[in-house]
Amino acid sequence: MSPLLEIARNAILFYRETTSFMRLLPNFLIIGSARSGTTSLYNYLVKHPDITPALQKEIHFFDYNYQKGLSWYRGQFPSQPYKYYVETMHRRNLITGEASPYYLFHPYTPQRVAQLLPEVKLIALLRNPIERAFSHYWWEVSWGNEHLPFEDAIEQEEKRIQVGIQNLDKSMSFNHLHFSYIARGKYAEQLERWFKYFPREQCLIIKSEDMYSNPADIFKQTLNFLHIPMIDRYPHASSFKPYNGRKFNAYKKMATKMRERLIEIFKPHNERLYNLLGRDFGWK
Repeated sequence: MSPLLEIARNAILFYRETTSFMRLLPNFLIIGSARSGTTSLYNYLVKHPDITPALQKEIHFFDYNYQKGLSWYRGQFPSQPYKYYVETMHRRNLITGEASPYYLFHPYTPQRVAQLLPEVKLIALLRNPIERAFSHYWWEVSWGNEHLPFEDAIEQEEKRIQVGIQNLDKSMSFNHLHFSYIARGKYAEQLERWFKYFPREQCLIIKSEDMYSNPADIFKQTLNFLHIPMIDRYPHASSFKPYNGRKFNAYKKMATKMRERLIEIFKPHNERLYNLLGRDFGWK
């Protein structure tokens, strides 16, 4: 980034933070999981005229930016005068939200969200944990973060993600964020942490494969959950496309023996999820 652009960016951030007292807090959070369609869902939702985006999709306040404080967080959202203008002049209710897929997995996030946003709507997308882990791995490879073969990364995961975890309440652990391929697919234990602080009716759980195969129904379901009406000007589901912030070459096919191993690893965790939600996701 050039010096002039950096100065302009800092000036904008300073202005937004100093006006934080007159800014909105989010009505909804897409909390995860990573590599499960959170970007696609968020980008599609904010095309609706009643949903205005945050300054950026992934703010990561409740996980590794928490020390920056509430003024910094509020600075990421639209202003109350803008909401008043839209609702007065256009007779529309206006909401805002963000999508940080590390929230679902981060152990300190549920309590932090509950303290600040006790009535916020929560949306979680859950993808077949085997496919999610493999996609996550190649995502990290594409960014240059991962250098181990997939099999070795899985073998060493438990040891790797313990590095820096003792300070996770105060700072980011690089390994916990980037190398948690298996751990992030253990959805039941993550959701149970959230359900300690939020009632089930405040949480929308979406099977990612349903969004991929039938986006129209999922978008309608999500809008209903947010109490936002479907309107004619809203893009038709046929215009849906996956949003990837970074393109990377198609990854290799997973080895059969490795897939069989992951099936056994995730089997009890999937059953625990099905029992928790009273719903079989059919991940065989």
